[in-house]
Amino acid sequence: MTELRSILDEAARQGLISSEAGGRLLPFLTERGVSVVETQKAVAAEEQAWSDTETPRFVRGFHDVLITIGVIVALVGLWGLAPLYAVPVAIIVLSEILVRRQRLALPAVSLTIALFCWTFLLMSRVFTPWTSEIGADLTEFVAGFPILLCVYYALYRVPLSLALTIMSTLALVLTLLLRLVQWLSGNPAFFVDHLGVLAAVAFLCALGLFATALYFDLGDRLRRTTRSDIAFWLHLGAAPALLYSAVSLLSFGEAGRIFDLANMSARTPVVVATVAALMLIGLVIDRRAFVTSGLLSLGVAIFSVVRKGNATVDTYIFTTLIVVGAIVLVIGTGWMPLRRLVLRALPPAIANRLSPG
Repeated sequence: MTELRSILDEAARQGLISSEAGGRLLPFLTERGVSVVETQKAVAAEEQAWSDTETPRFVRGFHDVLITIGVIVALVGLWGLAPLYAVPVAIIVLSEILVRRQRLALPAVSLTIALFCWTFLLMSRVFTPWTSEIGADLTEFVAGFPILLCVYYALYRVPLSLALTIMSTLALVLTLLLRLVQWLSGNPAFFVDHLGVLAAVAFLCALGLFATALYFDLGDRLRRTTRSDIAFWLHLGAAPALLYSAVSLLSFGEAGRIFDLANMSARTPVVVATVAALMLIGLVIDRRAFVTSGLLSLGVAIFSVVRKGNATVDTYIFTTLIVVGAIVLVIGTGWMPLRRLVLRALPPAIANRLSPG
Protein backbone atom coordinates (compact mmCIF):
# COMPACT_ATOMS: atom_id res chain seq x y z
CA MET A 1 0.00 0.00 0.00
CA THR A 2 2.91 2.30 0.80
CA GLU A 3 4.39 1.79 -2.69
CA LEU A 4 1.01 2.47 -4.33
CA ARG A 5 0.56 5.68 -2.33
CA SER A 6 4.03 6.90 -3.36
CA ILE A 7 3.24 6.20 -7.01
CA LEU A 8 -0.02 8.18 -6.84
CA ASP A 9 1.76 11.04 -5.03
CA GLU A 10 4.41 11.11 -7.77
CA ALA A 11 1.68 11.19 -10.43
CA ALA A 12 0.08 14.15 -8.64
CA ARG A 13 3.41 15.97 -8.43
CA GLN A 14 3.89 15.53 -12.19
CA GLY A 15 0.41 16.92 -12.84
CA LEU A 16 -1.00 13.69 -14.25
CA ILE A 17 -3.77 13.61 -11.64
CA SER A 18 -4.94 15.97 -8.90
CA SER A 19 -4.13 15.36 -5.22
CA GLU A 20 -7.83 14.81 -4.50
CA ALA A 21 -8.09 12.22 -7.28
CA GLY A 22 -5.00 10.44 -5.91
CA GLY A 23 -6.56 10.30 -2.45
CA ARG A 24 -9.77 8.77 -3.85
CA LEU A 25 -7.91 6.33 -6.12
CA LEU A 26 -5.87 4.80 -3.29
CA PRO A 27 -8.74 3.05 -1.41
CA PHE A 28 -10.46 2.29 -4.72
CA LEU A 29 -7.42 0.40 -6.06
CA THR A 30 -6.59 -1.20 -2.71
CA GLU A 31 -10.10 -2.68 -2.32
CA ARG A 32 -9.76 -4.32 -5.69
CA GLY A 33 -6.48 -6.01 -4.85
CA VAL A 34 -4.21 -3.76 -6.89
CA SER A 35 -0.64 -3.93 -5.58
CA VAL A 36 2.84 -2.98 -6.69
CA VAL A 37 5.26 -5.79 -7.48
CA GLU A 38 8.95 -5.14 -7.02
CA THR A 39 9.76 -6.02 -10.61
CA GLN A 40 13.53 -6.03 -10.44
CA LYS A 41 13.62 -8.35 -7.44
CA ALA A 42 11.04 -10.66 -8.96
CA VAL A 43 12.91 -10.86 -12.25
CA ALA A 44 16.19 -11.45 -10.45
CA ALA A 45 14.68 -14.27 -8.41
CA GLU A 46 13.15 -15.77 -11.51
CA GLU A 47 16.42 -15.62 -13.40
CA GLN A 48 18.24 -17.24 -10.49
CA ALA A 49 15.73 -20.08 -10.42
CA TRP A 50 16.14 -20.69 -14.14
CA SER A 51 19.93 -20.52 -14.04
CA ASP A 52 20.26 -23.26 -11.42
CA THR A 53 19.50 -26.08 -13.84
CA GLU A 54 20.03 -27.27 -17.38
CA THR A 55 17.04 -29.54 -17.81
CA PRO A 56 15.84 -30.27 -21.34
CA ARG A 57 12.12 -30.91 -21.31
CA PHE A 58 11.99 -34.43 -22.72
CA VAL A 59 11.46 -36.39 -19.47
CA ARG A 60 8.19 -35.54 -17.72
CA GLY A 61 7.58 -38.67 -15.68
CA PHE A 62 7.90 -42.43 -15.61
CA HIS A 63 4.89 -42.72 -17.90
CA ASP A 64 7.05 -41.29 -20.69
CA VAL A 65 9.83 -43.74 -19.80
CA LEU A 66 7.45 -46.70 -19.90
CA ILE A 67 5.99 -45.67 -23.26
CA THR A 68 9.49 -45.11 -24.65
CA ILE A 69 10.58 -48.61 -23.62
CA GLY A 70 7.55 -49.98 -25.46
CA VAL A 71 8.38 -47.93 -28.55
CA ILE A 72 11.99 -49.13 -28.61
CA VAL A 73 11.10 -52.79 -28.10
CA ALA A 74 8.35 -52.69 -30.74
CA LEU A 75 10.52 -50.97 -33.34
CA VAL A 76 13.45 -53.33 -32.74
CA GLY A 77 11.12 -56.30 -33.21
CA LEU A 78 9.62 -54.77 -36.35
CA TRP A 79 13.10 -54.00 -37.67
CA GLY A 80 14.05 -57.66 -37.37
CA LEU A 81 10.91 -59.15 -38.93
CA ALA A 82 9.45 -56.65 -41.40
CA PRO A 83 10.97 -55.16 -44.56
CA LEU A 84 13.01 -51.97 -44.23
CA TYR A 85 10.25 -49.80 -45.68
CA ALA A 86 7.78 -50.89 -43.00
CA VAL A 87 9.74 -49.11 -40.27
CA PRO A 88 8.99 -45.48 -41.33
CA VAL A 89 5.29 -46.35 -41.56
CA ALA A 90 5.38 -47.53 -37.95
CA ILE A 91 7.31 -44.40 -36.93
CA ILE A 92 4.70 -42.13 -38.53
CA VAL A 93 1.78 -44.04 -36.96
CA LEU A 94 3.38 -43.91 -33.51
CA SER A 95 4.24 -40.23 -33.99
CA GLU A 96 0.64 -39.40 -34.83
CA ILE A 97 -0.55 -41.06 -31.61
CA LEU A 98 2.24 -40.27 -29.15
CA VAL A 99 3.59 -36.94 -30.44
CA ARG A 100 0.76 -35.13 -32.21
CA ARG A 101 -2.13 -36.28 -29.99
CA GLN A 102 -0.61 -37.09 -26.58
CA ARG A 103 2.36 -34.67 -26.75
CA LEU A 104 4.75 -37.12 -25.08
CA ALA A 105 8.28 -35.69 -25.12
CA LEU A 106 10.57 -38.67 -24.47
CA PRO A 107 8.80 -40.95 -26.99
CA ALA A 108 9.17 -38.11 -29.51
CA VAL A 109 12.94 -38.17 -28.92
CA SER A 110 13.09 -41.96 -29.34
CA LEU A 111 11.05 -41.83 -32.56
CA THR A 112 13.30 -39.10 -33.94
CA ILE A 113 16.38 -41.21 -33.19
CA ALA A 114 14.67 -44.21 -34.79
CA LEU A 115 14.04 -42.16 -37.95
CA PHE A 116 17.69 -41.06 -37.96
CA CYS A 117 18.89 -44.67 -37.65
CA TRP A 118 16.50 -45.81 -40.40
CA THR A 119 17.74 -43.02 -42.67
CA PHE A 120 21.33 -44.06 -42.00
CA LEU A 121 20.58 -47.67 -42.91
CA LEU A 122 18.63 -46.68 -46.02
CA MET A 123 21.34 -44.33 -47.29
CA SER A 124 23.99 -46.99 -46.60
CA ARG A 125 22.13 -49.48 -48.78
CA VAL A 126 21.48 -47.05 -51.62
CA PHE A 127 24.90 -45.36 -51.70
CA THR A 128 28.45 -46.51 -50.91
CA PRO A 129 30.08 -43.63 -49.02
CA TRP A 130 32.69 -45.72 -47.20
CA THR A 131 35.63 -45.06 -49.50
CA SER A 132 38.94 -43.27 -49.06
CA GLU A 133 37.91 -40.52 -51.50
CA ILE A 134 35.35 -37.80 -50.81
CA GLY A 135 33.06 -38.06 -53.79
CA ALA A 136 29.47 -37.73 -54.96
CA ASP A 137 28.37 -40.85 -53.05
CA LEU A 138 29.25 -39.25 -49.72
CA THR A 139 27.34 -36.06 -50.57
CA GLU A 140 24.27 -38.02 -51.70
CA PHE A 141 24.48 -40.18 -48.57
CA VAL A 142 24.45 -37.14 -46.27
CA ALA A 143 21.78 -35.30 -48.31
CA GLY A 144 19.06 -37.74 -47.26
CA PHE A 145 19.28 -36.79 -43.58
CA PRO A 146 18.30 -33.08 -43.68
CA ILE A 147 15.46 -33.81 -46.13
CA LEU A 148 13.75 -36.53 -44.09
CA LEU A 149 14.44 -34.95 -40.70
CA CYS A 150 13.18 -31.56 -41.89
CA VAL A 151 9.92 -33.15 -43.06
CA TYR A 152 9.56 -34.86 -39.69
CA TYR A 153 10.13 -31.57 -37.86
CA ALA A 154 7.58 -29.80 -40.06
CA LEU A 155 5.01 -32.44 -39.13
CA TYR A 156 5.67 -32.89 -35.40
CA ARG A 157 7.87 -30.00 -34.19
CA VAL A 158 10.25 -32.17 -32.18
CA PRO A 159 13.28 -30.07 -31.09
CA LEU A 160 15.71 -32.95 -31.61
CA SER A 161 14.57 -33.36 -35.22
CA LEU A 162 15.36 -29.70 -35.95
CA ALA A 163 18.74 -30.00 -34.23
CA LEU A 164 19.57 -33.10 -36.30
CA THR A 165 18.38 -31.30 -39.44
CA ILE A 166 20.77 -28.44 -38.73
CA MET A 167 23.67 -30.79 -37.94
CA SER A 168 23.12 -32.92 -41.04
CA THR A 169 22.80 -29.78 -43.18
CA LEU A 170 26.18 -28.60 -41.92
CA ALA A 171 27.58 -32.06 -42.63
CA LEU A 172 26.23 -31.73 -46.18
CA VAL A 173 27.88 -28.30 -46.48
CA LEU A 174 31.13 -29.88 -45.27
CA THR A 175 31.06 -32.55 -47.98
CA LEU A 176 30.31 -29.92 -50.62
CA LEU A 177 33.23 -27.78 -49.42
CA LEU A 178 35.55 -30.77 -49.51
CA ARG A 179 34.46 -31.67 -53.04
CA LEU A 180 34.92 -28.05 -54.14
CA VAL A 181 38.48 -28.02 -52.80
CA GLN A 182 39.18 -31.33 -54.54
CA TRP A 183 37.80 -29.98 -57.80
CA LEU A 184 39.83 -26.78 -57.57
CA SER A 185 43.00 -28.74 -56.82
CA GLY A 186 42.39 -31.22 -59.65
CA ASN A 187 43.41 -34.07 -57.32
CA PRO A 188 40.68 -36.55 -56.20
CA ALA A 189 42.95 -37.71 -53.37
CA PHE A 190 43.78 -34.16 -52.25
CA PHE A 191 42.80 -34.67 -48.61
CA VAL A 192 44.81 -37.90 -48.34
CA ASP A 193 47.90 -35.79 -49.04
CA HIS A 194 46.72 -32.68 -47.13
CA LEU A 195 45.10 -33.89 -43.91
CA GLY A 196 45.71 -30.52 -42.27
CA VAL A 197 43.35 -28.83 -44.73
CA LEU A 198 40.73 -31.49 -43.98
CA ALA A 199 41.05 -30.78 -40.25
CA ALA A 200 40.78 -27.01 -40.85
CA VAL A 201 37.60 -27.32 -42.93
CA ALA A 202 36.06 -29.64 -40.33
CA PHE A 203 36.94 -27.16 -37.58
CA LEU A 204 35.22 -24.32 -39.48
CA CYS A 205 32.04 -26.39 -39.81
CA ALA A 206 32.20 -27.25 -36.09
CA LEU A 207 32.42 -23.53 -35.32
CA GLY A 208 29.38 -22.97 -37.52
CA LEU A 209 27.44 -25.58 -35.53
CA PHE A 210 28.51 -23.96 -32.25
CA ALA A 211 27.46 -20.52 -33.53
CA THR A 212 24.04 -21.90 -34.49
CA ALA A 213 23.64 -23.41 -31.00
CA LEU A 214 24.53 -20.05 -29.45
CA TYR A 215 21.94 -18.33 -31.66
CA PHE A 216 19.18 -20.50 -30.18
CA ASP A 217 20.64 -20.19 -26.67
CA LEU A 218 20.88 -16.41 -26.65
CA GLY A 219 17.33 -16.15 -27.95
CA ASP A 220 16.03 -17.82 -24.76
CA ARG A 221 18.38 -16.86 -21.93
CA LEU A 222 15.86 -17.88 -19.24
CA ARG A 223 15.36 -21.24 -21.00
CA ARG A 224 11.57 -21.28 -21.04
CA THR A 225 10.86 -22.32 -24.64
CA THR A 226 11.78 -25.09 -27.06
CA ARG A 227 14.62 -22.90 -28.34
CA SER A 228 16.52 -23.96 -25.24
CA ASP A 229 15.90 -27.65 -26.02
CA ILE A 230 17.10 -27.16 -29.60
CA ALA A 231 20.21 -25.41 -28.26
CA PHE A 232 20.81 -28.31 -25.85
CA TRP A 233 20.92 -30.86 -28.67
CA LEU A 234 23.04 -28.59 -30.87
CA HIS A 235 25.56 -28.05 -28.08
CA LEU A 236 25.62 -31.80 -27.50
CA GLY A 237 26.72 -32.22 -31.12
CA ALA A 238 28.91 -29.12 -31.33
CA ALA A 239 31.09 -29.94 -28.32
CA PRO A 240 32.55 -33.25 -29.63
CA ALA A 241 32.78 -31.79 -33.14
CA LEU A 242 34.85 -28.89 -31.81
CA LEU A 243 36.94 -31.20 -29.64
CA TYR A 244 37.90 -33.71 -32.33
CA SER A 245 38.41 -31.17 -35.09
CA ALA A 246 40.47 -28.85 -32.85
CA VAL A 247 42.67 -31.68 -31.57
CA SER A 248 43.09 -32.98 -35.12
CA LEU A 249 44.13 -29.52 -36.29
CA LEU A 250 46.45 -28.74 -33.38
CA SER A 251 48.15 -32.15 -33.27
CA PHE A 252 48.50 -32.63 -37.02
CA GLY A 253 51.93 -33.66 -38.17
CA GLU A 254 52.61 -36.76 -36.07
CA ALA A 255 53.39 -39.53 -38.60
CA GLY A 256 51.11 -37.81 -41.09
CA ARG A 257 47.99 -38.70 -39.16
CA ILE A 258 45.34 -36.68 -37.38
CA PHE A 259 43.88 -37.61 -34.02
CA ASP A 260 44.81 -41.28 -33.73
CA LEU A 261 43.12 -42.60 -30.60
CA ALA A 262 45.53 -45.53 -30.47
CA ASN A 263 48.50 -43.21 -29.98
CA MET A 264 47.33 -40.42 -27.69
CA SER A 265 50.19 -40.09 -25.23
CA ALA A 266 52.14 -37.57 -27.32
CA ARG A 267 48.99 -35.53 -27.83
CA THR A 268 47.82 -35.53 -24.22
CA PRO A 269 48.75 -31.84 -23.63
CA VAL A 270 46.70 -30.84 -26.69
CA VAL A 271 43.72 -32.91 -25.53
CA VAL A 272 43.91 -31.58 -21.96
CA ALA A 273 44.18 -27.97 -23.16
CA THR A 274 41.27 -28.39 -25.57
CA VAL A 275 39.07 -30.05 -22.95
CA ALA A 276 39.93 -27.27 -20.48
CA ALA A 277 38.91 -24.67 -23.07
CA LEU A 278 35.61 -26.49 -23.66
CA MET A 279 35.00 -26.61 -19.92
CA LEU A 280 35.51 -22.85 -19.72
CA ILE A 281 33.13 -22.32 -22.64
CA GLY A 282 30.61 -24.57 -20.94
CA LEU A 283 30.81 -22.49 -17.78
CA VAL A 284 30.35 -19.24 -19.69
CA ILE A 285 27.26 -20.41 -21.59
CA ASP A 286 25.99 -22.64 -18.75
CA ARG A 287 26.03 -25.83 -20.81
CA ARG A 288 27.41 -28.94 -19.13
CA ALA A 289 27.49 -30.72 -22.49
CA PHE A 290 30.79 -29.00 -23.20
CA VAL A 291 32.25 -30.55 -20.07
CA THR A 292 30.91 -34.07 -20.47
CA SER A 293 31.72 -34.40 -24.19
CA GLY A 294 35.45 -34.02 -23.58
CA LEU A 295 35.69 -36.48 -20.72
CA LEU A 296 35.91 -39.56 -22.97
CA SER A 297 38.87 -38.16 -24.90
CA LEU A 298 40.46 -36.93 -21.68
CA GLY A 299 40.10 -40.42 -20.25
CA VAL A 300 41.74 -41.93 -23.35
CA ALA A 301 44.63 -39.46 -23.07
CA ILE A 302 45.19 -40.25 -19.38
CA PHE A 303 44.89 -43.96 -20.14
CA SER A 304 47.63 -43.66 -22.79
CA VAL A 305 49.99 -41.82 -20.45
CA VAL A 306 49.57 -44.29 -17.59
CA ARG A 307 49.91 -47.21 -20.01
CA LYS A 308 53.41 -46.02 -20.99
CA GLY A 309 54.58 -46.71 -17.43
CA ASN A 310 55.07 -50.03 -15.71
CA ALA A 311 51.59 -50.20 -14.20
CA THR A 312 49.38 -53.24 -14.69
CA VAL A 313 46.22 -53.13 -16.77
CA ASP A 314 44.00 -52.86 -13.71
CA THR A 315 46.10 -50.03 -12.31
CA TYR A 316 45.91 -47.70 -15.30
CA ILE A 317 42.25 -48.45 -15.94
CA PHE A 318 41.28 -47.58 -12.38
CA THR A 319 43.65 -44.60 -12.28
CA THR A 320 41.93 -43.20 -15.37
CA LEU A 321 38.52 -43.71 -13.78
CA ILE A 322 39.61 -41.98 -10.54
CA VAL A 323 41.04 -38.94 -12.34
CA VAL A 324 38.06 -38.47 -14.66
CA GLY A 325 35.59 -39.10 -11.82
CA ALA A 326 37.33 -36.52 -9.63
CA ILE A 327 37.11 -33.93 -12.41
CA VAL A 328 33.40 -34.64 -12.85
CA LEU A 329 32.74 -34.27 -9.11
CA VAL A 330 34.72 -31.03 -8.80
CA ILE A 331 33.05 -29.43 -11.81
CA GLY A 332 29.60 -30.80 -10.96
CA THR A 333 29.50 -29.76 -7.29
CA GLY A 334 31.11 -26.38 -7.87
CA TRP A 335 29.35 -25.47 -11.11
CA MET A 336 27.32 -22.51 -9.87
CA PRO A 337 30.08 -20.84 -7.77
CA LEU A 338 32.57 -21.32 -10.62
CA ARG A 339 30.12 -19.87 -13.11
CA ARG A 340 29.47 -16.81 -10.96
CA LEU A 341 33.22 -16.18 -10.86
CA VAL A 342 33.45 -16.47 -14.64
CA LEU A 343 30.46 -14.17 -15.22
CA ARG A 344 31.91 -11.51 -12.93
CA ALA A 345 35.08 -11.53 -15.02
CA LEU A 346 33.13 -10.88 -18.25
CA PRO A 347 32.08 -7.43 -19.49
CA PRO A 348 28.48 -6.62 -18.44
CA ALA A 349 27.39 -6.30 -22.07
CA ILE A 350 28.28 -9.97 -22.63
CA ALA A 351 27.25 -11.32 -19.21
CA ASN A 352 23.77 -9.78 -19.46
CA ARG A 353 23.07 -11.70 -22.69
CA LEU A 354 23.96 -15.06 -21.21
CA SER A 355 21.91 -17.34 -18.99
CA PRO A 356 21.90 -15.72 -15.52
CA GLY A 357 24.18 -17.23 -12.94
